[in-house]
Amino acid sequence: MKYLLVLLAAMPGFGAREFDVVVIGGTPGGVAAAISAARAGHTVALAEYHNHLGGMSASGLGKSDIENRGAIGGLFREFVGRIHQDYIRRYGAGSPNVKLSREGYYYEPSVAERIFDEMVAAEKRITVFKYHRLEEASRTGRRVVAVRLTNRANGEALELRGAVELRGKVFIDATYEGDLAAYAGARYRLGRESRADFNELHAGVVYQDYETRTFLTGTTGEGDDRVQAYTFRLCLSTDPANSRPMRSPPPAYDRREYLGYIDDWKAGRMGPPKVMKEGVGYFAPTFGTVVRALSIAEIPNAKTDVNMNPRPLGFPFTEINQDYTEAGWEERERITARIRNLTQGLLYFLQNDQAVPVEQRGLARRYNPAADEFADNGNFPWQLYVREARRIRGVYTLSENDVIAPPEGGRTRVHADSIAAGEFPLDSFPVRKRQPGHDVALEGYLFMLDNITRPYQIPYRIMVPEEVDGLLVPVAASTTHVAFSTIRLEPTWMALGQAAGRAAHLAIESGKQPRAIDVARLQRDLLRDGQVVTYFRDIDRDDPAYAAMQYFGTKGFFRDYHAGAREPVTRQQARDWLRLAGVATKAAAHWDSAGPLARADARTVLPAIAAAAERTVSRGEFCRALYESAGH
Repeated sequence: MKYLLVLLAAMPGFGAREFDVVVIGGTPGGVAAAISAARAGHTVALAEYHNHLGGMSASGLGKSDIENRGAIGGLFREFVGRIHQDYIRRYGAGSPNVKLSREGYYYEPSVAERIFDEMVAAEKRITVFKYHRLEEASRTGRRVVAVRLTNRANGEALELRGAVELRGKVFIDATYEGDLAAYAGARYRLGRESRADFNELHAGVVYQDYETRTFLTGTTGEGDDRVQAYTFRLCLSTDPANSRPMRSPPPAYDRREYLGYIDDWKAGRMGPPKVMKEGVGYFAPTFGTVVRALSIAEIPNAKTDVNMNPRPLGFPFTEINQDYTEAGWEERERITARIRNLTQGLLYFLQNDQAVPVEQRGLARRYNPAADEFADNGNFPWQLYVREARRIRGVYTLSENDVIAPPEGGRTRVHADSIAAGEFPLDSFPVRKRQPGHDVALEGYLFMLDNITRPYQIPYRIMVPEEVDGLLVPVAASTTHVAFSTIRLEPTWMALGQAAGRAAHLAIESGKQPRAIDVARLQRDLLRDGQVVTYFRDIDRDDPAYAAMQYFGTKGFFRDYHAGAREPVTRQQARDWLRLAGVATKAAAHWDSAGPLARADARTVLPAIAAAAERTVSRGEFCRALYESAGH
C-alpha cells in the first residue's frame, strides 16, 4: 500500500501542520476519538473524505442499532442525550416527535449531523478537514509520523496546492475501510476466515435459515475473499409537503434487476416473520407485499429510516462491492454510484413497474426522499453503507467465541484489557446472489443471532496493529469476519473511538507507544467518563460501586452478568477476588475458615479487608474499597 519510510517534509514546497493526535475518518468512531483526545487536552486534526461529519449516523441510519442500552455509555450516551434534549426543546416533552425519537436513539440524519458538529465545535482544540482524501502515510521505522491529504475541493492527488501534510504523535484510523492502516503498511484481513481458522461455527461459506437458525445444504465453512453487500440507508418522508418523488428512473435503470422480488412475493417469501422483534425493521403495512424489499422504521417528523431487506432472494446488491476496498478513489466512486443507482432504481421499480400490483405501488409511493435531508446531494445519502472492509491484524483477534454464550453458561470470555462492551447480535448481510438450488436464504446471510450472542468485553488489543506503532484502529479493528458483524455498529464504534482517543492521551503523556500504555489507567479514565467496560444486568449507573464492579469484571470477579452489589461478600469471594486482583496475597492467606482476619494485619494491607474483617460488607462496598485503595 501507499506508505513512505521517509518524511514527507522532504518534498520541496511542502508545509506540514503539527498536531498531537491525527484522526482520519469523520465517522462516529472518529468523532468520538477526536473529542476524547481533545478533552484530555490535546490538539487534534480530524479529516474526513466527505463534506460532512457523522458517517452513517448522519447519512441515513436514523435508528441506533443497539439491543442493550445498558451496555453502551460514554460519548454515545452523551450524543443520544443531546438529540433527545434537542427534540424536547423544539417540540415539547410530550410531543409525537419526542416519542418517536425514543429518548434520542431514533433521529433524523440532519439532526444527528448537527449534534455531531456541535460536539466537535465545542472542542476548540479540534481542527476539522472536511472533503479531504488520504493519499499517503509516512513512517519512520515502525512508527507513523505523518499523512498527506488532498483537498478535494481545490486540488488533484499530485498537485501540491491541494495537498496538506499533517504530523502527529499518535494517529487514529477511524475510516470504515481501514485506509490509514493499510497506507501505513499494517497487515490486515479482507474476506471470510474458514471455520478451522478460529474454530468458529458460523465462519466461511454458510447458508442458514434465518427463521430457525439451522444450517442448510451448501454450508461448507470454507474461507474466501467475499465481502458482505453494501447498500445505502435511506431517509424517506411520508409528508407530501416534504417529499421529492422520483419522476424518472436513475441512470442505467434496468427493471430486470428487480424482478426477483416479484418471484419472492409470488412464492410467499414477503410475508411476516414467524417471530416479531422490535427494532429489526419489521413494518406491518409492507407484509405480504413487494414493498417488503425495504425495511422501514419510523423516525421523527414523518420520516422513516429505510434499510434494504436482505431476506428476499431477489436482493440485487451483493457482489457489486467486491472490489471496492482495494480500489482507487475513482473506482470507489464508480462502485458507489452503481449502488446508488441500483437503490434509486429499486424505489422507482416499486412505485412504477406494472409487475407490482397497483395497490402496492400506491403503498410504495407514500415513501419518497425527504426534501430537507441531504440537500447538497440530491436528497440522497452521501455515505455508502460500508458494512465491512479491511480488518487489521492486531495484537489480539476477536472471534465468534469471544461474543457467544459459553456451553456451560455464564459470562462471555473475560478480557483484562477490556475498554468497551459490545452487545449487538452477530448479523451479516449476504455475500452472493441467489445460487441455483437455494430457495431459503442467500449465501453468507447471518440474521441477528441473538440466540447465541451475549454482551461481551472488547479488549484494547484489537485496536493495536501487530507491528505498526503510533497508530490505533478502532473501526477496522482486529476481528474475524463473524465477530466483525457484531462490533460494526456505530454505538460500539463510538465506544472504541472514545477509548482510542483516551489511549492516545496516555501514550503522549507517558512518552510510550500506544501498545505499551497502562491499560488499567485507561480503564479507570474511561469509567470516570461514563464508558462501559463490563456489562451487568442488575446495577444502575448511579450505584456508587458501578465503576468498581465494571473494572473488576475485567479481572474475572464475576462468572455471570449478576453484580449483586448489595449482597454480602463471602469470605471465599473476598479471598478469590483479592487473588484475581493481584493484591494483598498475605492478607488473603490469613482470611480462612477459622475466623476473621486480624484487624492489625488487615489495616496494614488494605482498607477494604479491614472493613470486611470488622463487619459484614456488601460485594459492592468491597469492590469499591478495593478500587479506591492506593495503587489499585
